[in-house]
Amino acid sequence: MTEWKRTRYCGELGLDLVGETVVLNGWVNRRRDLGQVIFVDLRDRSGLVQIVLDPHALGGRQFAQAERLRGEFVISVTGEIAPRPEGQTNPNLATGEIEVNVTKLKIFNEAKTPPFPIHQASTVDESVRLKYRYLHLRSRELQESIALRHKTVTAVRSFLNCNEFMEIETPLLIRSTPEGARDYIVPSRVHPGEFYALPQSPQLFKQLLMIGGFERYYQIARCFRDEDLRADRQPEFTQIDIEMSFVDRNDVMEIMEKMVVSVLAEVKGLEIPIPLPRLSYREALDRFGSDKPDTRFGLELKDVTPHVSSSRFRVFADAIQAGGVVKGINVKGGADFSRRQIDDLGEAAREMGAKGLVWLALAADQVRSPAAKFLEEEEIEGIVKGLEGETGDLLLLIADQYSLVNSVLGRLRLSLGRQLDLIDQNLFNLLWVVDWPLLVFNEEAKRYEAAHHPFTAPLDEDLDRLETEPGRVRAKAYDLVLNGVELGGGSIRITSRSMQERMFAALGFTKEEAYRQFGYFLEAFEYGAPPHGGIAFGLDRLVMLLAGRQSIRDVIAFPKTVSAADLMTDAPAPVTQGQLDELKISLKD
Repeated sequence: MTEWKRTRYCGELGLDLVGETVVLNGWVNRRRDLGQVIFVDLRDRSGLVQIVLDPHALGGRQFAQAERLRGEFVISVTGEIAPRPEGQTNPNLATGEIEVNVTKLKIFNEAKTPPFPIHQASTVDESVRLKYRYLHLRSRELQESIALRHKTVTAVRSFLNCNEFMEIETPLLIRSTPEGARDYIVPSRVHPGEFYALPQSPQLFKQLLMIGGFERYYQIARCFRDEDLRADRQPEFTQIDIEMSFVDRNDVMEIMEKMVVSVLAEVKGLEIPIPLPRLSYREALDRFGSDKPDTRFGLELKDVTPHVSSSRFRVFADAIQAGGVVKGINVKGGADFSRRQIDDLGEAAREMGAKGLVWLALAADQVRSPAAKFLEEEEIEGIVKGLEGETGDLLLLIADQYSLVNSVLGRLRLSLGRQLDLIDQNLFNLLWVVDWPLLVFNEEAKRYEAAHHPFTAPLDEDLDRLETEPGRVRAKAYDLVLNGVELGGGSIRITSRSMQERMFAALGFTKEEAYRQFGYFLEAFEYGAPPHGGIAFGLDRLVMLLAGRQSIRDVIAFPKTVSAADLMTDAPAPVTQGQLDELKISLKD
């Protein structure tokens, strides 16, 4: 093998190496037979280079081997780097100014014709790409994404290691606890009828590490959630998990934004000033209709309720009387939208849950709107003033309950931002969302649930409301948002047993239930818990944004489908009756 050991990578060859004899290993990307000479694009993880297989240089026996070469053959070649002939350079290829004149060839392995050309993998149906993921991984786009993931993790580790954090592993087989999503459960052979769970996060263990005195912990942690999936969800995913002792939330936010800005500088060459902007949860909803606002463009929501509070227009009057609001967005220059375009916006709003969409087009000589005849002149003037309208603008309004209005207008805002090309794709806008609600009311279950998780501490000034007005209690919680995507969320934690028991009670746990589920954790508080807090970042989402991809499946080496299936290994799959018998498990039809 020594004779065929690589001396250079394909993608690093250039004019500065002309005359050097190199050994290259890789895959045949493409083959072109031009009569007496064969040209091959040789590929390894660094890129492509053109190699020239000439019978005069190779000899008859070796050239016979060259004639057998096909796509995805694994080969090694020895040859001399030479400049390409005049007029034959390829400006679209990093190595396009040189070629390698081959003197020796070895075929390590032949290959069947793949189900799709590797260089055209992105055009193939995703189910085929997932079935043959090992082939798709050879493509340039996936090679770059996985390399970027590695670079990102390296930058994260480097920053944290230099800031006194310790990387510590936590268990993957744990007790099932009600933390939000459904657990994946694992039956125990040794303890028949009992089960482990795979962790949704290392939350309790990282807090126990703080109680254990480690003070600064991190982990590139695998997490598991058995939930309905979307494009940005996987049943198994990776968190950058972090916890710190003797801190308040400003301490956590300050060092974490330094970490993220450092990673973006290392990986993307971006210079982002700190401190990062902070929005309260309420302000984010008020202005952007979302708790993860995209601030790369305007179209901010404005409340015009005061301007129409006495309106006789039933759409507004009924909503306000029911305790709702009237809010809108100003589409600058949108007055020339066609009626079809406006109707499509109204239909989209209804599909999102709104009863309808009120619009006013501010033409030069009049306000065009089916609603204009129901509104007083001062009401129209108030709406225009409230939305900062000018001639040529299109004002879009929705009247309903506060949360629904924000949700629909926020989604319309994003849709219009994309449709009108208002979003600068080169911007990386980071911000914190703070002062989250501690609890949210689940209408179906008729009880409160933790907005983040049950171990989040309430703001000190809201603590007295926990039993009387739980919906008004704010949390010491914070989310970091990048371009409208939640990168990570965290909080300062509860650190006393009595406070944790109050929190469990607010969530509907009896003392007995709380102790049965979390007894070991509650007991740990009684042995001196330091003030602590932390955060978890979604590594898959972060790399997806840095790589400019649309789905986290594009930055995970072996992802699953939206139905949590692995098409390559055909998992999940049945197990044998013998395995079930060992676990004392019987299956219902």
